[in-house]
Amino acid sequence: MSAPAKLVAFAAALAVLLGGGALAGGSIHPSPSGPRAQHSDAAGTTTGAHDVGHRENRTMPSTPHDESAVHGAEQPAADPVRGLAVAENHLRVVVENAELRRGHTEQVRFRIVDDAGNTVRDFDVEHDKRMHFIVARHDLTGFQHLHPEQAADGSWTVDVKLDQAGSYRLFADFAVADKSYTLASDLRVDGRADLKPLPAPSPTAVSDGGYDVRLDAGDVHPGQEADLRFTITKDGHAVHVEPYLGADGHLVALREGDMAFLHVHPTGGQSDAVGFMATFPTEGRYRLFLQFKYEGRVHTAAFTQEVS
Repeated sequence: MSAPAKLVAFAAALAVLLGGGALAGGSIHPSPSGPRAQHSDAAGTTTGAHDVGHRENRTMPSTPHDESAVHGAEQPAADPVRGLAVAENHLRVVVENAELRRGHTEQVRFRIVDDAGNTVRDFDVEHDKRMHFIVARHDLTGFQHLHPEQAADGSWTVDVKLDQAGSYRLFADFAVADKSYTLASDLRVDGRADLKPLPAPSPTAVSDGGYDVRLDAGDVHPGQEADLRFTITKDGHAVHVEPYLGADGHLVALREGDMAFLHVHPTGGQSDAVGFMATFPTEGRYRLFLQFKYEGRVHTAAFTQEVS
């Protein structure tokens, strides 16, 4: 064979070898064909822009025998926690005066603004109000649920009296364009804070006003919907509550530690109890603040709920 012919044969053989190696390499390290999976935190929410409370939580099947995996159905999502940030879904709460004097009635002014800094003015009516203002100290004492008034410039004002020093979390709870929000910020009261330990769980509590309240919840587990039933009595006689915020009562649940705000749903239709459905996302302890109305006054009872 001539020298040119040998060179042509060698080049052809080399091309075959290189092509086979490329195919083998592609089979060992295939390129991803789908979108990159998003990272999820411990609470099951997708990290990235902080929009806690309005994301879908998709649970991947753990075994091939998961029926939802076979039929392509998504697992139901637990009610997400809210109130972990000042901003969510392009809205932000801005508090103008966060330093308050202990024992004085102070006016707190705040706004809800969009990404461009424009004040949001239009709010939906939710639970009979356009804005709910909830405040509690970081040890889950000093709970208050107030309803601010909106000024012509779109800002909100509310009178607040905090009797104990320390750091408080405020929650602005509202709805805009049929979407619910709970945005959080901090208030500070100067002085040495005498922080209290969370009371041990108990099925009974006495409200302000001296009403006896009993909580029936059974065993409560994370990620599972719990039926919370409160019965109210006074001097041994049943109390039939009056409508409050469009229901038999109102319940706020805050998680110990980060003060995550849980979304609960009143059940209604129970003549002997005030009922709510709630999903606690993690193990731990939660403080429940039940509010009910009787004889024209709103009363509050607090419970510690263990979730395990």
